[in-house]
Amino acid sequence: MKSLCILVLGMAMWAGLVIAAITDVHQAGTCAMYKNCGKKSFFGAQLPCPYNGPATTLEPDTRAALVDICGSEWGNSDVCCDADQLENLRSNLKKAETLISSCPACQANFVQFFCSFSCSPNQSQFINITELGKATSGGGIVTELDYFVEPAVAEKFFDSCKDVKFSATNGYVMDLIGGGAKNYKEFLKFLGDEKPLLGGSPFQINFPWEDTPEEIDRLDFEAKNCASGDERYRCACVDCPGACPSLPPSNSESHCHIGALPCFSLAIILLYLLLLVVFILIYKSIIQFNRGPFYKPERLRLLQENGGASEDEEEGDIVEASELVERESKTYRLHSILQSKFTTLGLFCAQFPGLVIGLSLLFVGILSLGWFHFTIETNPVRLWVSPQSETYLQKQFYDENFGPFYRAEQAFLVNESGPVLSYETLEWWFEVESNITAISSPVYGVKFDDICLKPTDEACVVQSVTQYFGGDFDNVDSDAWQDQITICTSNPVDCLPPFQQPLKPNMIIGGVEDGDYVNAHAIIISWVVNNDDEESTQVAHAMDWEQELEAYLLDVQEQAARRGLRLSFNTEISLEKELNKSTNTDATIIAISYIFMFLYASIALGRLSFKSGRRALIESKFTLGLFGIVIVLLSVSASIGLFSIIGIPVTLIIAEVIPFLVLAVGVDNIFLLSHELELVNQAYPNDPVEHRVARTVGKIGPSILLSASCEFIAFALGAAVAMPAVRNFAIYAAGAVFVDAVLQVTMFVSALTLDQLRVEDGRLDCLPFLKLQMRTVAASAVVSKESSLVLWIRTKYAPSILKKEAKAIILMVFCGLCALSLALIPKIQLGLDQRIAIPSDSYLVNYFDDLYDYFDSGPPVYFVTREFNVTERVEQKALCGRFSTCDEYSLLNILEQERKRPSVSYISEPAASWIDDFFHWLNPQLDECCRFKKGSTDEMCSPYAREWQCDVCYANKDPAWNITMNGLPKGEEFLKFFSFWIDSPSDPCPLGGKAPYSNAVVADFERVTINASSFRTSHTPLRSQDDFINAHANAKRIAKSVSQRTGAEVFPYSVFYIFFDQYDSIFKLTTTLIVAAELSILVMSSLLLGSISSGIVVTVTVGMIVIDIMGVMVVWGISLNAVSLVNLVICVGIGVEFCSHLARAFMVPNKEVLDLSRSRMKGNDERVWAALVSVGGSVLSGITFTKLIGVIVLAFTRSKIFEIYYFRMWLALVIIGASHGLVLLPVALSYFGGEGYTAEEFSIDSGRTEQRYRSLFEEPESLESDNDEEER
Repeated sequence: MKSLCILVLGMAMWAGLVIAAITDVHQAGTCAMYKNCGKKSFFGAQLPCPYNGPATTLEPDTRAALVDICGSEWGNSDVCCDADQLENLRSNLKKAETLISSCPACQANFVQFFCSFSCSPNQSQFINITELGKATSGGGIVTELDYFVEPAVAEKFFDSCKDVKFSATNGYVMDLIGGGAKNYKEFLKFLGDEKPLLGGSPFQINFPWEDTPEEIDRLDFEAKNCASGDERYRCACVDCPGACPSLPPSNSESHCHIGALPCFSLAIILLYLLLLVVFILIYKSIIQFNRGPFYKPERLRLLQENGGASEDEEEGDIVEASELVERESKTYRLHSILQSKFTTLGLFCAQFPGLVIGLSLLFVGILSLGWFHFTIETNPVRLWVSPQSETYLQKQFYDENFGPFYRAEQAFLVNESGPVLSYETLEWWFEVESNITAISSPVYGVKFDDICLKPTDEACVVQSVTQYFGGDFDNVDSDAWQDQITICTSNPVDCLPPFQQPLKPNMIIGGVEDGDYVNAHAIIISWVVNNDDEESTQVAHAMDWEQELEAYLLDVQEQAARRGLRLSFNTEISLEKELNKSTNTDATIIAISYIFMFLYASIALGRLSFKSGRRALIESKFTLGLFGIVIVLLSVSASIGLFSIIGIPVTLIIAEVIPFLVLAVGVDNIFLLSHELELVNQAYPNDPVEHRVARTVGKIGPSILLSASCEFIAFALGAAVAMPAVRNFAIYAAGAVFVDAVLQVTMFVSALTLDQLRVEDGRLDCLPFLKLQMRTVAASAVVSKESSLVLWIRTKYAPSILKKEAKAIILMVFCGLCALSLALIPKIQLGLDQRIAIPSDSYLVNYFDDLYDYFDSGPPVYFVTREFNVTERVEQKALCGRFSTCDEYSLLNILEQERKRPSVSYISEPAASWIDDFFHWLNPQLDECCRFKKGSTDEMCSPYAREWQCDVCYANKDPAWNITMNGLPKGEEFLKFFSFWIDSPSDPCPLGGKAPYSNAVVADFERVTINASSFRTSHTPLRSQDDFINAHANAKRIAKSVSQRTGAEVFPYSVFYIFFDQYDSIFKLTTTLIVAAELSILVMSSLLLGSISSGIVVTVTVGMIVIDIMGVMVVWGISLNAVSLVNLVICVGIGVEFCSHLARAFMVPNKEVLDLSRSRMKGNDERVWAALVSVGGSVLSGITFTKLIGVIVLAFTRSKIFEIYYFRMWLALVIIGASHGLVLLPVALSYFGGEGYTAEEFSIDSGRTEQRYRSLFEEPESLESDNDEEER
């Protein structure tokens, strides 16, 4: 392969040089050089000597050779070359043809350019020798000359070759023959620069462009166009942009924008402003109408009826009424049935607490037996992708046919302040790599050589700068190592590593400035390990070795630091290990969070006050709070046990999130039941405890049923989602919410009864076997005083938000926030950055940073064909790209066109086409490629066998091999030659298939077809989650287009696609889940509340909570992914919790509270006030404050993922949910709520006393004095 350096193009130049004097004569028919005249050094090539004489006539045999090499136009003219020069010219042109034969125009121009240089009879007209030297034999030789070429010809020559691809490297031929030249001047300069030891020009050839001496007539010939209409010269699309079809514009970025705003966002803003104007106009019109002449008599009448209220009093202010107003008594049968059933249930649980608690524990214990079948799923593929999804099935197909994608171990050695490479650093790093290959794993004793990828069955794939030196430090010259790196980065094909695949410089060197690889800031090292099925021995061995590699590289990090360098790395097992470390950290924070929530709930339940003296030890609810937390844990345990039996695995999301969800629901219910029991104690102080508890459950039970049923159905609907992580969460959440609700109205009710009995018996909390020596506590004396929170809600908060102006402002503000959030939703980012998922102190953080900063190459992508019979010509034309008769919209042509718009397609490199390389390998002009042993057609020659031992495969084929594909093999002949090609090495013929394609094609010799094949290209460097998501989406778009155009079943595959498949449908999935949950809330709330309008209000409020949280996600940098999707589903559930109890209290208000409203608020306003007084305090002090305390603890986590996706989202949920449930919902119900109902009274003996009822609403001072009197 080294003979191909610089493509030996220069060799074609020297092949025709001859010894003579310095060029004096520049005229037609006169040569400048003739014959070979010696070498400059022992290892050098033959150089010409000046010959400024007339061109010569060739012998017939030599003339035939000239025509065979240069074309029929050379059939009659004299020439300036002899037979030896022609043989050298033929040999060197053949080496070039190996690379450029796929483009006839480039090949024709290449031949014409060097045939003119070597043999033109007018050579002296465009060549001027400027310097002579002395050959080893003593004669004079040419050492430097000027070659004058017409710029237009040079430009056409360059243009015909600049886009020709070399599939073996997935790059451009120009990188090999022109040093990556960007224009014709750089191209010819590269060809002419003296590089005698590298296979390039043995002497200096200059190409002057500015001035043309009078005696010089620049070389001018008709250079062929690669897009020529002549099939003999027309190049394939992949090698010539002008020959390509035009692809339709991609609609992947056709989003509607007006300025910087998406059209959807602008429409929402304009709609809100329009509705706001309409609302203000209507509101002012109503106010004006009420102040008109029709309103005054009515107002006077109301004033008289209310005893002459002051004109200054605002509606909603609480004033004394002369009498209680009689209200309509209307009942809802379902309410009555539910209240009756829950009362009966409550009475049973209160009368038999031991039995109920025992049965509950037995029930939970039986379900918890499923823990023996407990499994936790950590495999991301099985977490995020449905086994039935198209991407999952495609991955399976790829793995089954080509093997699972390799395991990659990668390291970055970085010097941020200067060049990373030096002779000393190279010496040290060679030693590091040697140590790594010698590492023996602790359990199985395997080494890298035992598990590595070996494309040629001999050498392991190690992608490193050391491979430019053959992986052996003995090949590093302390004075010339920089030159070696420069040469190899310019021509990777001339520095093949032992595994025989060219190493692109951007794969192993990073932080390059101005193409200076020697002074780069980073080197990149990759060790490629074979992969297999998850439970295979290969994977077990690989993981064992990777454990030892990780430990060694951690030590190398310290060595690098001592050298002023920084090493970052990643092994295949690193991410999972670091994620588990993050999970352990999260578990501690979660536990602390739950402890704080438990402490607050326990204290708040008992409203512990140091002013209460010794009674605080009795009135404390610490034990009851603990019992409530235990019930939450039992419900989670039962849910996990139940579904573990069924075989549904637990995920980390379930373990981290469901306790939070159930605690939010459970604590709220605990506060509601406890607070309602206080009200019942006040209203029925002389009833037995069991009866009071039964009444409590009768009143709160339907409210618990409403919230639990809405949440259960909303979560249960999520079980229909295909994504396993979300589906499993929904199933476990629905089960936990259901079990928790059942235990709340049974087991907790029994505990509540026991606790009330303890209080009335004067026994200590936490130590119920101890009793304070106090006078007997009567039932009437244990009535808890009204809390300051409830007092504030009753006297200040509720009347304030129910004023007309306040309600209007609240409605406008909340609708404005919702409109703003809706406008922001299109800006939600998708994805989950791996750097967020790992602990902030993980060694992987630096690795991912370096990956984005220094690795200037995107991940490989494979376009896979499935069951496409490429042995037939029609199918061959549907795929190929390097022949003039390939379909216009073949797979390779489409990929090539997509590559030219990388900002849309995210494709950066030409596709490696096995079928084109296979057919070009058969080209008889490439006589080092397909060769049979002499006299055989079934046995291949060895790569380095001598010519006389071999026959070129297609040399005498009829029809002959040609660029139109006529005569290329089909059917069984196709597979015969394919079997030879796929085992052929890449040296000396670079088109051999073994190294680059051994895992790219699956042939079926029995059915004579190709079961599967892949075409490799690469994405552009992907720097963000958006890049990964868009790259995946566009690869699917391209594959779909190819399938439609060719009739082949084509799909894209890259190792990261399986993790980003969720984002193809995550917006749709999110919308579906939320809408389905909202519909279930609408149905259940309308049914259980007995009012469609109130059900709509609750549903809309919950929807606004979720929308506002999605707006916060945009502002606070929270991306939409499976984790945040689960949290959005939780937002629906907890949003119901914030709203449902207040809505139930609004529809069925507490009569005792309602009777004491004593205000001019009537209708909906009055019932909203009563609802806030009844349950507002429980919602605020229960779910809001409890969750706020727990969430604040999460702010101290070291895990970035927890800080973003749990702390931020849950804090937003608590604040937004509380504000909507306690501010917006009351206002919305006052405007749009349905007509209320009266709760029926049941036949439990009441013993109700009006005096004791009124005491609940006495002023705090009076209550405190009563309490002090009781203690005395």
